[in-house]
Amino acid sequence: MATTENQRYRLFIDGETVDASSADRLTTTDPATEEPIARFAAATADDVDRAVGAARGALSDWRSETPVERGRIVHRVADEIRDRAEELARIESRDQGKPLSQARSDVDDAIRYFEYYAGAADKLEGKSVPRGRANLDLTVRKPYGVSGQIIPWNFPLSITARGVAPALVAGNTAVVKPAPTTPLSALHFAEICRDAGVPDGVVNVVTGGVEPGAALSSHEDVDQLTFTGSVSTGEAVMKSAAETITDVTLELGGKNPAVVLPDANLDEAVSEIGTGIFTNGGQICSAADRALVHESIYDEFVDRIVDEAKSYALGPGTADPDMGPLNHAEHFETVMEYIELGVEEGATLETGGKAPDRDGHFVSPTVFSEVENAMRIAQEEIFGPVLAVIPFEDREEATTLANDVDFGLTGGVFSRDVAQALSVAREIDAGSVYVNEWFGGSIETPFGGTKRSGIGREKGLEALDSYLQTQNISVSLDEDRP
Repeated sequence: MATTENQRYRLFIDGETVDASSADRLTTTDPATEEPIARFAAATADDVDRAVGAARGALSDWRSETPVERGRIVHRVADEIRDRAEELARIESRDQGKPLSQARSDVDDAIRYFEYYAGAADKLEGKSVPRGRANLDLTVRKPYGVSGQIIPWNFPLSITARGVAPALVAGNTAVVKPAPTTPLSALHFAEICRDAGVPDGVVNVVTGGVEPGAALSSHEDVDQLTFTGSVSTGEAVMKSAAETITDVTLELGGKNPAVVLPDANLDEAVSEIGTGIFTNGGQICSAADRALVHESIYDEFVDRIVDEAKSYALGPGTADPDMGPLNHAEHFETVMEYIELGVEEGATLETGGKAPDRDGHFVSPTVFSEVENAMRIAQEEIFGPVLAVIPFEDREEATTLANDVDFGLTGGVFSRDVAQALSVAREIDAGSVYVNEWFGGSIETPFGGTKRSGIGREKGLEALDSYLQTQNISVSLDEDRP
């Protein structure tokens, strides 16, 4: 695998690196230094058409492959990623900005996705439906066909693996469109798939800006779409998919409540919520954006979370600090605008809220107290290291506040009383709820949202439902029929 320094990347279509139809190229930069890393192809709609055509051409042979053999090939992808893990982590750390240890964890997750779904390849069973002696009725689970996958910039490699692994196991082929600020790991991943024995055309990668993403989401020969990103872009993807009646899986934003009840272990709650909001610079849809804290422990919690925020060391991702920079300049400006808005709205800025005097898109870990749930910093996804701490009087108010947002991706409850914690967890309207931890769950557990946080589920066996259709076959056994 080549290094990224001053490299010119091309598209990956039908098993080969190829030039785009346009000579236009984009540059990916190191968010810690704003220095260029590499140039890469800006795909056009014609290039997307080529990639979809390659995926369509490879579909029949791939879906006809035995499930056992598909599983073996997919497992070899995991082995190839493991063999190149350190280089992939360094590419991801520099291109995205996240600390190297977090990038290594992302690579480990990518490996596990392919291992996990490889084991499911020969277990995608249908069922029989009892209809009496005169009929045999059965269901068959079949792939959709070509899966278009639009990948965000916060977890480029991990989310690529999260979608491609189950898609391939189910018998689909894929066209991947990574974000324009983090294209590198997806291109290296495509080469890994080829080296692992994935047939030509089964995995394709087109890079660029808006044009290839829009072309992929509206392409009439794409049978299924998977998108992770902002609500506004998700809406655009869904509208495009509606034009061609294409099935979609959407994992969108979050504004996630961490409910800290009066009997909570504060050391545990502060540590977990700090991890939940400051990991990857808060650039996580499932981040712990809002801490809802009982008024009896509110002041102590604020003091402790402020100390936690101040303890974070910032630096370039490859230096493996506690927290790296935000991914790109436009997003940096957005986060800083939200911080200014929080002050204007009347929240108390306890710590952070500044850009350190250094190169790169760094924002100090930020904590606001005395936040009212109606404030925009409590309602809108900031996608940065900004925590809003909101007091509540009783459990009823806590759950009301928790659910009083347009999102429903994740939530959390902190309490020493497990029965009480479970009761509150059930009242939170979210796809995942963590008890006495944050970022709970695993590769094996379903993940997705309610309300404006999305449609469908990723991860776990439930993710396969996004890539499989059910066909019913009814057979008459009536011997008396003429």
